[in-house]
Amino acid sequence: MKVLGLDTSTLMTTCGVIDENMLLGEYSLNEDMSHSERLVPMVKEILDNLQLKIEDIDIFGVSTGPGSFTGLRIGLATIKAFAHINDKPVVGVSTLEALAFNLPFNDIVVPMIDARRNRVYTGIYKWERENLITIMEPAAMEIDVLLDRLYKDYENIVVNGNGSVLFKDKIKSVLNDKVRFSNVGQNMPLASSVCELALIKYKNGITDNYFTLVPEYLRESQAQRELNEREQ
Repeated sequence: MKVLGLDTSTLMTTCGVIDENMLLGEYSLNEDMSHSERLVPMVKEILDNLQLKIEDIDIFGVSTGPGSFTGLRIGLATIKAFAHINDKPVVGVSTLEALAFNLPFNDIVVPMIDARRNRVYTGIYKWERENLITIMEPAAMEIDVLLDRLYKDYENIVVNGNGSVLFKDKIKSVLNDKVRFSNVGQNMPLASSVCELALIKYKNGITDNYFTLVPEYLRESQAQRELNEREQ
């Protein structure tokens, strides 16, 4: 069963294809280009190199956020179109869950995505055997509030995501030897993680409707917040 997965929730554009337990290919680019310019050509290139056609894909997986508002819309619109045209299942995957999935078999995994204004999108996850369990659902939090909770409640923490890079000094100063930082390659969303989570969810009977699947923003966009402030 072949799965095509995409993530456009950050500056990284990543797409990949797995076939059950085998990674067939994965492309990731972190460049100053819009996702709209590179995503579809990237998908075409990976499929061409694998000698596959889009109709050969059995499941379409996509990160639903949180993350870049524009990036998420582009990724979801693309994957929903693929699924609709080919009448295949689509599965949405939390960007934070996919980030945590980059770090298998650690104790407490805390992915962090920069949400600006001293905030991060985050969640708290734990591996139990081969299963990733959600301890705290995705949320937008002040970094200080998150670190206070982690310091009080957890040991053996591993963090990843661009938020963990941005706030690395603060995280180290608060959590000290309770925390470890991921490798560079584990700090950005990986399409392979999206693919694998999408396949797991599909096998557990979890799919989405390509008409109604929407991004998980967790907060209003900057433009909407500014509009609300003007209207008050």
